[in-house]
Amino acid sequence: MTQERRSPVAGSWRASPNAIKLNQSMRLMRRDVLLSGIGALAAWGGASAAPALDTVPPPVPAVDPGLARFMDVSHCLTDRTELDSAVGAALYAGMVQAKPERTAQIATLYDLKAKYRLITAAELAKAAEKADKALKETIHDIMIGWYRGVAGGKVVVYRTALMFDITKDAIYPKTYAAGGPFYWTTKPPEVARPTGLPALSPSPFVVEPT
Repeated sequence: MTQERRSPVAGSWRASPNAIKLNQSMRLMRRDVLLSGIGALAAWGGASAAPALDTVPPPVPAVDPGLARFMDVSHCLTDRTELDSAVGAALYAGMVQAKPERTAQIATLYDLKAKYRLITAAELAKAAEKADKALKETIHDIMIGWYRGVAGGKVVVYRTALMFDITKDAIYPKTYAAGGPFYWTTKPPEVARPTGLPALSPSPFVVEPT
C-alpha cells in the first residue's frame, strides 16, 4: 500500500488566509536570503579571482631641498637624532618668511658641515662664526625655533618645544598641570649643573617684553 502524498497546494484550502500569507512570506524571505548569499559569494569570488588592476600611485610630494638642509643642520645643532619633521617644516617656513636671507645662510651651514665633516654642535658653531659672523644669528634663530618654538617672532609650537623636553621630568609647561593635586609642593628631582662651555661668542643680553 503506497503512502499517499499530500500536496501543499491541495491542503492549503483548509488553512486560514493569515496562515497562507505567512507561509508565502516565509518562502519569499528564505528565497531572498538564499539569493543574497549566493550573490555575495559570487562577488567575493570574482573579486578575489580578478587580476589586480594597474593603479596609478598618488604623487609623492617633492621634498624642499632647503627644508632638508635645515633639518640636517638642526640635527647637528641640537645634538638630536630625531626631530619632528612637521615642526621643522613650520619653523623653517616662519624663519625664511621673516628673513629670506636665512635660506642661503642655512645652505652655507649645511655646506660647512659637509665640507669639514662636522659632527657636534660646538664644531659647527665655531666653524660657522669663523667663516661668517652673520651665521651666528642664523644659528640663534634655529636654536630659538627648536627650543622655544618661535620663528619669525611668532609662536609656532608650544608644548613640543625642546625647552620643555629637557625638563619634562621636573617641571611642566605653563598652563599644563600634568600632575595630581598640589604636585608642585613636592621637591623636584635634582638636575645636574651643565659643565660645557659655549661654542659661540657672547651676545648682548636682550630683555624681551612679557
